[in-house]
Amino acid sequence: MVYQIYPRSFAAEGVGGEAGVGTLEGVRRHLDHLVWLGVDALWLSPFFRSPMADFGYDVSDHCDVDPIFGTLADFDRLLADAHDRGLRVLIDWVANHTSDRHPWFVDSRSSRQSAHRRWYLWRDPSPGGGPPNNWRAAFGQDVPAWTLDPATGQYYLHLFLPEQPDVDWSHRPLVEAMHDVLRFWLDRGVDGFRADAIHAIGKDPALADEPETLVGQPRSSTNDHPSTHELLREVRTLVDSYPDQRVMVGEVYLLETAKVAPYYGEGDELHLAFNFPPLYTPWEATAWRTRLEEVERHFVEVDAWPTWVLGNHDNPRPRTRYDSEARARAAAFLLLGLQGTPFLYAGDELGLEDAVIAPEQAVDPGGRDGCRAPIPWDASPDHGWARPPWLPWPPQAETRNVEVQRRDAGSILHLYRRLLAARRASPALSLGGSTILDHAPEGVLAWARDTPQDQRVVAVNFTGAARALSPGEGWAVEVSSDGHGEGEPWTGQLGADQAVVLRP
Repeated sequence: MVYQIYPRSFAAEGVGGEAGVGTLEGVRRHLDHLVWLGVDALWLSPFFRSPMADFGYDVSDHCDVDPIFGTLADFDRLLADAHDRGLRVLIDWVANHTSDRHPWFVDSRSSRQSAHRRWYLWRDPSPGGGPPNNWRAAFGQDVPAWTLDPATGQYYLHLFLPEQPDVDWSHRPLVEAMHDVLRFWLDRGVDGFRADAIHAIGKDPALADEPETLVGQPRSSTNDHPSTHELLREVRTLVDSYPDQRVMVGEVYLLETAKVAPYYGEGDELHLAFNFPPLYTPWEATAWRTRLEEVERHFVEVDAWPTWVLGNHDNPRPRTRYDSEARARAAAFLLLGLQGTPFLYAGDELGLEDAVIAPEQAVDPGGRDGCRAPIPWDASPDHGWARPPWLPWPPQAETRNVEVQRRDAGSILHLYRRLLAARRASPALSLGGSTILDHAPEGVLAWARDTPQDQRVVAVNFTGAARALSPGEGWAVEVSSDGHGEGEPWTGQLGADQAVVLRP
């Protein structure tokens, strides 16, 4: 299981350059908690030098730590201590764009003849004036993905903010420079990368208009050019040239599972790719069954190992979306009980809701502040933070914090710990195949996980009423979302919004 840490909001300890912002040293000092929880690896969202227009996804130096988070020495200590505890460390790699203050772009916009001009996508205005095509940016309401640079008279492409110009992956010097970024961190000992918006690096050379059916949609969610695949094969070769099974996880933000699967290639592109449709699936058994069947058809049948994600730094938390504690607990069984690699966003194991952000407190250009609220570590007024954090606390921080929930064996935090322990101990849950059970009652989704020597059944009741479930004779409750019946024979009754793992 991979645990995503958004460094600004995780823990503010040690030396940092901005009040109320989490640090790399804060992460290091809480590694023992992650070991206690049962985490296998952690993924650090961007901590690189950045003007923070997009809070770190606008990188001005790919090979240094922004002073607000600490130093490269802090990172090295964090990496070494994580490895000492058996934790692997993944970091973000922002490959599609840079900050407009990156030295590459500063030189690129200095003149049409600059050494780095071709490192970005510059185009003349359209024949009638205005942007070169109808592509739209990801942030804002119907905002063009192009900004005019008056000094040189051309537009530059940015699929996200104007402060995040897209780089040109058809230009070989840029490709080599991005490969050098990977080598810098691989040589330092990182175990892999989460590649941001990686499906977007290959662009249509003609930069043709979007068809009418897609007009108005952000180009970042529709870009799917064949040239990306050869670029990824080169990246895979580079990563695989290092020892110890380094890994490349891709953010492929295409909202059809069938379009995500090709980014695994023939086992020669991404090791793992995020599949986002489950993140937006309503709390309904039939809808979730459809998602499982899509993953089986498009991933498992072509020998691509799936991923599962129910929360991240870009989306409302599961507890907010599903609108109840019971459902948030049951959702943990979807995340940790399905075939594939789960990614858990820090704070979801506490059942945190999104913070309520007043208009004057909002800072994110994409309106994502609520899910990025700081992690409360204890019940004190400052919740373990020496200074007031950069965003408001999530609701009920006085009880939904690590200290209180670690003392409460019935908490959702302990539920996650029991599920992770069960997953680690069971070959069926960690590596086995998955088969949907057709005899589950209406409103219940149940599936079998199995290897030749090990079997489990996982069931989730998506309804507000009890349901009878009979997977056969001789089953016992290993983990229950409400804690009831664990270690006892299965009674055949699944409670409202309850989920269970059953073992023989």
